[in-house]
Amino acid sequence: MAAHRRSAHRKPKQRPLFGPAARTAATLALAGAATAGSVTGAGAAPAEPAPTADQVKAKVDRLYHDAEVATEKYNGAKEKADAATRAVDALTDEAARRTDRLNTARHALGSLATAQYRSGTLDPALQLALSSDPDAYLQRASYLDRAGDRQSGLLRNIKRQVSRIAQVKARADEETERLAARRTELREHRAAIRTKLADARKLLATLTADERADVERAADARHGGGPVHADRSTARSGPAPATGSRAGQAIAFARGAIGKPYVWGATGPNTFDCSGLTQAAWKAAGVSLPRTTYTQINAGQRIPRSQLAPGDLVFFYSGISHVGLYIGGGEMIHAPRPGAPVRIAPIDQMPFAGATRVA
Repeated sequence: MAAHRRSAHRKPKQRPLFGPAARTAATLALAGAATAGSVTGAGAAPAEPAPTADQVKAKVDRLYHDAEVATEKYNGAKEKADAATRAVDALTDEAARRTDRLNTARHALGSLATAQYRSGTLDPALQLALSSDPDAYLQRASYLDRAGDRQSGLLRNIKRQVSRIAQVKARADEETERLAARRTELREHRAAIRTKLADARKLLATLTADERADVERAADARHGGGPVHADRSTARSGPAPATGSRAGQAIAFARGAIGKPYVWGATGPNTFDCSGLTQAAWKAAGVSLPRTTYTQINAGQRIPRSQLAPGDLVFFYSGISHVGLYIGGGEMIHAPRPGAPVRIAPIDQMPFAGATRVA
């Protein structure tokens, strides 16, 4: 009976398959593998086709424009960061000066206290009663009263200085926080610019040399580029402003910058971005302009396109992201974009957004 139970629980041995059974199993396995492979292949995403030259043109153009928008935001953040830096430095200097004055007042108060201690602390009435020369004592007492007034004045001065130093340090802390925020903005805008320009370079690298040249020419046309005029006093520039006028000086500076490279964030003397060029040109004429396109447009009197005169600032795109210096005859001098140097170009190559007369 026990032997029978053991045999009943013993697992039967697996017999290898031979003949038709083996062939049937192999066929089913292969069919299953083929089915799994076909399912896997069906689920895989097809490779994206390479962009055409026209698509690259459109993407590069958009990246250049986005980079210029980010550049102007970077310029604005840098201007605010520079102002915050100056404010922190000024407040730090003020706190140091006030601390020096506080230390001087404390030293004077300490000297006065030491002198009083050495003169004794007897009650004034008793000192008068014991004095062999009451008249001399009364004279000294008047000096002590004045010394007491001086001590009170020193104490009041110290209290004011301590309060003022605390206020200055609180303002310095606030400006330091603002500066940290501006620096964060700078890093973000700088990263955005570099990313967009790197993406544009990657796209251009997918094209042939001839296709890249076509893209660059198209970008020039859309961004007010075109070939640099060899003659910087081109006859097509219209009537020049009066010699010695501020507008004339600004235009003369801009003409001298023709051919210099575009570099984002640059204000000269050897490289410029668009608002950096107009700011530097008018600075040469003795006029201080703000740093960015969207602040320069409010730096003077707005004028319609029909009333443009040489020296006016002309702005483009709905976000006021580009600016040039009008020279007459429908042309301007501007810094177009990375890879395109300062040049003369028609103002009708970009969407016109407005104009401002600085002086």
